[in-house]
Amino acid sequence: METFKTLTYHITGRIARITLNRPERGNGITLDLPRELAACVERANLDPAIHVIALSGNGSGFCGGYDLVENAEGLLTGQENPDRPKGSPLDPLVQMQNHIPNTAWDPMVDYAMMSRNVKGFMSLFHSDKPVVCKVHGFCVAGGTDMALCSDLLVIADNAKIGYPPARLWGSPTTSLWFYRIGLEKAKRLLFTGDCLSGKEAKEWGLAIESAPPEQLDERFEVLLERIARMPVNQLVMMKLLLNQSVMAQGLHSTQVIGTMLDGMTRHTKEGYEFQQRAMAAGFRQAVRERDEPFGDAGLSTFKG
Repeated sequence: METFKTLTYHITGRIARITLNRPERGNGITLDLPRELAACVERANLDPAIHVIALSGNGSGFCGGYDLVENAEGLLTGQENPDRPKGSPLDPLVQMQNHIPNTAWDPMVDYAMMSRNVKGFMSLFHSDKPVVCKVHGFCVAGGTDMALCSDLLVIADNAKIGYPPARLWGSPTTSLWFYRIGLEKAKRLLFTGDCLSGKEAKEWGLAIESAPPEQLDERFEVLLERIARMPVNQLVMMKLLLNQSVMAQGLHSTQVIGTMLDGMTRHTKEGYEFQQRAMAAGFRQAVRERDEPFGDAGLSTFKG
């Protein structure tokens, strides 16, 4: 069995379980995660015994977004990660560290890098078999890409889900907010960067169910077991039927725009000022200062 760096994969009965497994880093997204995620989804799809995929996270929360803190702090000492391909979200920080002009940024290199991550996250959406995601604690920034690419979301009442980088230095690359909750509600979240509680996510139609934290696992398993009773061929057909309606609305084009805009957000005047502040005071502090005017600086404990 293949050993993964960022997650685990195991099977119980008709359920394939993918679990994000870097709890010490808030299950922060690295370059390995989207690739490993796609590999696990493919493994489940090729296994005739699997009917449904369960996605969850170990530790205090589901996912805190891209793990920028560790890499950004490394840059402060001038130690660039040699394993990080060029074109990642941290390249602007590297440029500043090395005094390379900002014009060195290549938007198409940036797009090529981030679009590969989108393809990894979208493996959940394109999976032949249904994917049910369980969110506890927090699911913010890039972590929402995985939750929204899943077919169904079960969330703890007190969890937080949203995209705070809409305030500065980010655009949702999978761009599924409109398709999941509609235009007006998507604008409400992305015009403010606010998060929803689990209860609110259920009320807004983002989650199919919310539950008290102590009942979350039970409700998650009940739904998984009911889906697992269905014949695999029926599940595949139902997912194809429903997903084509989203694709017909232009999801792929929206994702191209969203991914390009994500690069642009990191290269505005405000974006460069944010990068400079992150280098001077640390990434966590820069995020805390970004969020303080909105009264929810507690989210600065998340990764990106």
